[in-house]
Amino acid sequence: MTYRTAWQHALYGVDGFYRRERPAAHFRTSVHASELFGRAIARLARQVGTDQVTDIGAGSGELGRVLRAEGLKVLEIELDDQLPDRLTGLVVANEWLDNVPCELAEWDENGVPHYLTADLTPGAVVEGNDLEWLQRWWPGEPGDRAEIGLARDEAWAAVVDRIQHGTALAIDYGHVADDRPPYGTLTGFRGGRECEPVLDGTCDITAHVALDSLAAAVNGHLQTQHDALTQLGVSARRPPLAQATSDPTGYLTALSAAGEAAELLDRSGLGAFGWVAVRAL
Repeated sequence: MTYRTAWQHALYGVDGFYRRERPAAHFRTSVHASELFGRAIARLARQVGTDQVTDIGAGSGELGRVLRAEGLKVLEIELDDQLPDRLTGLVVANEWLDNVPCELAEWDENGVPHYLTADLTPGAVVEGNDLEWLQRWWPGEPGDRAEIGLARDEAWAAVVDRIQHGTALAIDYGHVADDRPPYGTLTGFRGGRECEPVLDGTCDITAHVALDSLAAAVNGHLQTQHDALTQLGVSARRPPLAQATSDPTGYLTALSAAGEAAELLDRSGLGAFGWVAVRAL
């Protein structure tokens, strides 16, 4: 079987990782870093004119709790749930697409890409739409390895197609054509630590998203999380030192918020994540 099929079973099969585990126990996202992230999403919902947010890949509902506290209605869809036929309002997928299994490819000594099997050995030659995707978005050389992003593009396009008068926002770590990693990004996470991506259902298996391909698939707008959150009012500016004397409690609260914002905006960390937004009419 191809690696994609084995990956699907390892995460979403009967005894798969996401049938038994909660995401927050194994990795940390912007949602866990600060409630400032959720409040920014709430501001975005109001900007696009909706009080309804759908959270795809909701985990333990951390984002939903913040959004409800902001007065919004929230529909939560977990990683192993089926999508409803219709969606409305703001639809957010924060670190969902990196857990959508995709085919892996490796180029042989003649420059021909082959699918990788479950044991990461070369299998059949890549053909058809997958080959077209590689040629356009991730051309390689002998010895290179890639994650074929077509499955992610199609998954996100299917979400966008379900939206009735709303906005879709995919947020994930990834790369673009000028910065493709030559040997791919496949990895695993277990208990908050990066680990070997074994296919026995004991760890999360993930790979970065080809963000430029994703944006093109839905005619969406791509920007960094740093820029998007800055536009939504998230600031890492420290409070004035004089406030420490006049309002020490307020100063500590503001200082803590500035530290959390700095993590969300960090261009070498969470701030480098990509936001792909598209308005569905």
